[in-house]
Amino acid sequence: MTEWASNIYRAGPEERTFGKDLSKEEIKEARSQIEPWLSALFQSEHLSLLLGSGFTTSIGYLTKSAATGMGRVDSFGCKYEDRLNAYAEKSAKACGRGEPNIEDQIRAALALMEGLEIIQDPEWLNWKQALTRILNGFITSLLETEQGINEKISEGSADGELARSVLISFLVSFASRTATRERLNIFTTNYDRLIEYACDLIGLRVIDRFVGTLTPIFRSSRIDIDMHYNPPGIRGEPRYLEGVVKLTKLHGSLDWHYADKALRKWPVPFGAPSKYFYHVDDPVNKVMIYPNPAKDVETLQYPYAELFRDFSAALCRPNSAIVTYGYGFGDDHINRVLEDMLTIPSTHLVIISFDTAGGRIPRFVEKVGRDAQISLLIGNHFGDIGNLVNHYLPKSAIDTITIRKSELLAKRAEPQLPSGQSGLKTDERETSL
Repeated sequence: MTEWASNIYRAGPEERTFGKDLSKEEIKEARSQIEPWLSALFQSEHLSLLLGSGFTTSIGYLTKSAATGMGRVDSFGCKYEDRLNAYAEKSAKACGRGEPNIEDQIRAALALMEGLEIIQDPEWLNWKQALTRILNGFITSLLETEQGINEKISEGSADGELARSVLISFLVSFASRTATRERLNIFTTNYDRLIEYACDLIGLRVIDRFVGTLTPIFRSSRIDIDMHYNPPGIRGEPRYLEGVVKLTKLHGSLDWHYADKALRKWPVPFGAPSKYFYHVDDPVNKVMIYPNPAKDVETLQYPYAELFRDFSAALCRPNSAIVTYGYGFGDDHINRVLEDMLTIPSTHLVIISFDTAGGRIPRFVEKVGRDAQISLLIGNHFGDIGNLVNHYLPKSAIDTITIRKSELLAKRAEPQLPSGQSGLKTDERETSL
């Protein structure tokens, strides 16, 4: 049974708990266990990374920028609001999330609005106006978070340089797989574009379901697209291009818009002022952020059904490993896929979090009951993105210089002689007599 202390790590058979602060000796000891374990896991045949809101919060903390909160809406200002909040609370508890957040309230409001529209209750128009106001405010908050991060990094301040370095090092640790292995799959529940921004800083090429240049359109086809190149002077023998990742935004994105019966990605710069984005006339049906159901599409869960199909297909297969960071295990639909994945003995889950997410992480771990397949890095020390980069995450997996250095050192190592035998050669022993 895992003891959930202030800081805890579990890497394979090794498990240790610590207080709030770790000494230099404790950090060194923990690194000696964690870094090699993660290095081995990162070379799994199939590797995925799931990033939650804690990822943006951690970078926002480094740049002293306020991150968009997922707290509940104070007031809609409409009739039936007390019943809606009661339903949202019931729904959150059923999902094991505890307190409801803005997504629970929006989901309940959408269901209520559709019901009022069916019975032709004029109150549905008030609810639509309220949702429009709340979603526009939410979008503005997301843009302000991006602005704060972008301004600090662009101006080159000490905080910005630190955030830039940590952001790049964090993603490179995962993305720098040898090209012959399957690409890193990045999944996120975030609506902001911090991951895309980081990929641009690093120079990673991103593959997603969108096709096009000016306003890419979402495609439902599941063709396994990849990127190759022809070596100079060699034709007909393409090789895998390094620095390619696959990105899936499970809950949508603030630059995804549904219009003219098509889902498109609009060109909104990272950290754009809210005036640039403007107030969408109908964000309830046009801005594709979950749990927007896109009512005028035949399949009400479009495009989320396709996105979660990609998620389950990437995880639920042998020799698959996934690392979660900043994800609070509050989404039951994601947790179910993780549980299904762990029924395959060769899969592995690594949970990295600043805290226990209100007890949801311990509940998930104990419910699944597969300790041998779950590694943990929990606490204010292990969950700090700066500490992860500086002490625990492995270096680039395609650092050929380091690999060759290790091979040379292994070859040059002195052989271990059985006890009682001298290390002198025969002629040296005779000379010494």
